[in-house]
Amino acid sequence: MNEADFAALVAATKETLQRVADQFAPAVFASSLAAEDMVLTDMILRDKLPISIFTLETGRLHAETLSVLDRIKETYDYEVELYRPQPEAVEAYVQQNGLNAFYESVDMRKECCRIRKVEPLNRALAGKHAWVTGQRRAQSTTRAALDVQEQDDAHAMTKFNPLADWSEEDVWHYIRSNHVPYNSLHDKGYPSIGCEPCTRAIQPGEDVRAGRWWWENPESKECGLHVVDGKLIRIKPVATNA
Repeated sequence: MNEADFAALVAATKETLQRVADQFAPAVFASSLAAEDMVLTDMILRDKLPISIFTLETGRLHAETLSVLDRIKETYDYEVELYRPQPEAVEAYVQQNGLNAFYESVDMRKECCRIRKVEPLNRALAGKHAWVTGQRRAQSTTRAALDVQEQDDAHAMTKFNPLADWSEEDVWHYIRSNHVPYNSLHDKGYPSIGCEPCTRAIQPGEDVRAGRWWWENPESKECGLHVVDGKLIRIKPVATNA
């Protein structure tokens, strides 16, 4: 992509974020603190958009991921809000199944994700009119049909994926051009980063999300944040003239 096309891509993404801020307040950005999310963090905070930013602190994140919170504070003077799982739910899961029971089956893994991610997400989205994600179509087969704007019936709100059209190269071009801080695990072969026991580095040529839940089939590799009853919830793209 040449610089003119990239500038147009950035402008379109910023237009989407501005529309979220203007038409869907209160809105929130759910950040995983990964590269894509740092692009959106930079755009939101540099343009001082009234979109709050939160992350799901599952209790099993890499130290490198948590250190990104400090980098955001240092760079933008902004504190990302943390949503944590209910301690009693985590304790019950561990007592009944073991600390790493998610390796045993997809159902056990999804239950862990439900406790550590989905339930906290529901609290984070309560009372909001829209939420923003860093998802991209190029990330995996489960996201190939992603739209920039969708109706999220599960949470009764509008969902935005402003980077849906971005490639991996676009993400890193923006980060390097704008000196955006990022998770150091990206330099160690981790293009997609989740909880520490569920994430590994990938090999050359592998899908960017191959390191997430690497013991499962690609079709099951979603944590539940973007699915309902086993189905991806991005099924209702919203037409817009913006």
